[in-house]
Amino acid sequence: MVLQKMKAILRHKGYRLFSRPFELNIVGLRSKSTIPNRFDDEIHVFYKVSTLNWHYHVFRATTDPGTFWLRQPMQPQGTAILQQGQFLNAYGMGLHQGKYLALVQTKPVTIIRDYDRDAILDFNNGNKTTGYYGINVHRANRTGTTKTIDKNSAGCQVFENADDFAHFLELCSKHRSLYGNVFTYSLIDFRAVRRQNARYVAAGIGIAGLLGLGILATVNKEKVKSIMEEVGDFFSDIIQTKNENEPQTNNSSTPSGQGRELLPA
Repeated sequence: MVLQKMKAILRHKGYRLFSRPFELNIVGLRSKSTIPNRFDDEIHVFYKVSTLNWHYHVFRATTDPGTFWLRQPMQPQGTAILQQGQFLNAYGMGLHQGKYLALVQTKPVTIIRDYDRDAILDFNNGNKTTGYYGINVHRANRTGTTKTIDKNSAGCQVFENADDFAHFLELCSKHRSLYGNVFTYSLIDFRAVRRQNARYVAAGIGIAGLLGLGILATVNKEKVKSIMEEVGDFFSDIIQTKNENEPQTNNSSTPSGQGRELLPA
């Protein structure tokens, strides 16, 4: 079940799970694809409706900036890309760019800036900074489904479909009426998991190479033991993360939606 897998991911990362009735868990899933300008991510929204029952929604979205802002960043340091993490109570309902209702940033979040000024998403360049950047959660076009991101996002989390976003706002309004205008947004980056796994594999190969060459015979045994235990933990983490981070959206407890949109940051 998608819900159980998502709960496992949140627990694994040490993120909070909200379980009061109609209290929203809003989780962005950044896909492994690095192809720019596509709505190829998802925003999952789930909440408890009774002691044993949850409602679960999946909306198509983007968590990346569009190629327009990648090539022409608003800031000289580059275009903002939200870093994965859980941003507790960092959002509230308000006007996006003063135009229409959305979830807007109210507390600091952490970003990485892509300063290459090309159309390729780069998660290794730039420095991480934390602050107020207008990383909002909003829609793309006013009506219908938007095909490409383009100017619709300079770092925001954007719904692809306008009707999906309207439904999302209805859920937010219910949450606000019960718990106030405070929302938590979590972002899980499957690309970061893949990069981490690649580093772990490289570390494992390096250790194996040392073993094959017999170099370990000259190394302090306690240090070798520590290294091997660390590599074992690495690979255990890979297996656990891979199993947990593959939610199957077709098993949602409610019909999946579609949506996307990002805001200039």
